Amino acid sequence: MTKPVPPRIYLAGPDVFLPNAQSIGSAKCDICQDHGLAGVFPLDGALDLDGLLPAEQARRISLANEGLMRSCDAIIANMTPFRGAAMDSGTAFEVGFMRALGKPVFGYSNVTSDYAERANGIRAIGLPAGDFDAADVQIEDFGLAENLMIAVAVSETGPAVVRHSSPIEAVRTDLVGFHEAVVAAGRSLKVQPSS
Repeated sequence: MTKPVPPRIYLAGPDVFLPNAQSIGSAKCDICQDHGLAGVFPLDGALDLDGLLPAEQARRISLANEGLMRSCDAIIANMTPFRGAAMDSGTAFEVGFMRALGKPVFGYSNVTSDYAERANGIRAIGLPAGDFDAADVQIEDFGLAENLMIAVAVSETGPAVVRHSSPIEAVRTDLVGFHEAVVAAGRSLKVQPSS
C-alpha cells in the first residue's frame, strides 16, 4: 500500500526577508513534516534572476509564488506586524489569493495586541510624510488580530488567527505560534502527525 501524499502547505510571511530565511524555512518545513504536512517555503523556487532588470525579477518571483500557491492545498501565514501596524502586504495578498482559490487559510502572529491597538500606537508616535492616516480617519476596531478581511479569511476556513506573545528579541523567529497553526491545519485537513 502506498503512503498517502501529505497536503502541501504554502508558508507565507516576511520570513523570506530575514538574513536566516533558509534556516527559518527549513525549520518550518520540519515542523510541518512532523505533523503530516509538506511545508512549501517561497524560496523553494530557486529562480535564476541573474542579468534581469529589477521589474522582470519581481515579475518572475511573483509568478513563481503564484504557481507555488496553486500547487498547495492550504496556506499558513505569518501575520506578525511587519514595517508598521499591519502584516506584510505581500503576505496579505497571498492570503487573499489562496482564499480566492477556495483553499484553507491559517494564520498566526507573534504579538497578541489587536490591530486597532497597534494602529493607534503608531499614530501616537507620528506618521511618516505622505502617510494617508490622520486623526480624523477611522481605525478599524473589531478586536481582531489584523484587518477584518484577513482575519475573517482565516476564521472562515479554520480557527481564528493564533496569537502568541513572543519576547521582543524573538518576535521575528519564534515558531511557537507557527507550531500551533500547523497543528490546527493538520486537524482541519484530517492529517495524522508523523511522530
